[in-house]
Amino acid sequence: MQRKAYVPGAAALLVALLAGCTSGSGSGGTTDDANPGAAGTATAAAQPGKYRTLPEPCGAVSQSTLDSLLPGIKQITDADQREAAYAGEATLTYDTDRKVGCRWKVESTDATDHLLVDFERVVSYDNAVSDDSQATTIFATKEAAADLPEPAAGTGAASDSATPSTSASTTPTPSSSSSSSSSSSSSSSASSSDSASTSASPSDSTTPTALQPRTLSDLGDEAFLDDALSSSGSTAKQRTVTVVFRTSNVIVTIEYEEQAATVGVDPDSQKMQDRARKLAAQLADSLNG
Repeated sequence: MQRKAYVPGAAALLVALLAGCTSGSGSGGTTDDANPGAAGTATAAAQPGKYRTLPEPCGAVSQSTLDSLLPGIKQITDADQREAAYAGEATLTYDTDRKVGCRWKVESTDATDHLLVDFERVVSYDNAVSDDSQATTIFATKEAAADLPEPAAGTGAASDSATPSTSASTTPTPSSSSSSSSSSSSSSSASSSDSASTSASPSDSTTPTALQPRTLSDLGDEAFLDDALSSSGSTAKQRTVTVVFRTSNVIVTIEYEEQAATVGVDPDSQKMQDRARKLAAQLADSLNG
């Protein structure tokens, strides 16, 4: 009889214990509810770039532009060969959504011309870095690799006009020595060498200040131009004009090379730069269009 008196107390104790467990599980639920709030305070992902695709590179350059950049293309008499020259050759790529390019090569009686157009779409894999910011970093690396000269103080027409006189006094060493050694007009080889040197433009020997490698302010979000003349000794020299520009998360590179067919005649810097910049402006407009 005495043992039965403790049963109600034990039941009450069990009820109290169960109530405490229920209360504990409720407070645990309140603790779990704090997680969504913590997730909501996470940093938002950086914005993606403007461009999600790239143009077809071999079709990005018009036929009239190729006529200007590759003068020998009109000298090709075979129709099939001329059509192939216009078509160009796509560069090797493993992801056409990220990087594409096209090459052209045409020989003429005066020179051999090469053209490369390359498109790179930059994608950042860091949620804290936007595609545009990543493209800016890559562009800066390319510009640093070009090693552009520091802008000269007081650049302008006056300093440009001073350059030809300097080049005239320092460049024609071989032709001047040949002309001094053969003063008679009967030496046709010397006279032909002199005429070749005098007919060349001032930019053939040294590049005027206005044509030096430099940044460009009128192309895309940022751009630069490089101009290099190879020193290949007795063989014909080759000039390479490179224009690189960025618009949003796409970086475009144009490499325009020309090698003269005649030794001692350097490709014209002004013409090549003008042609490359015109093409760059057309590509920039097509991207924005």
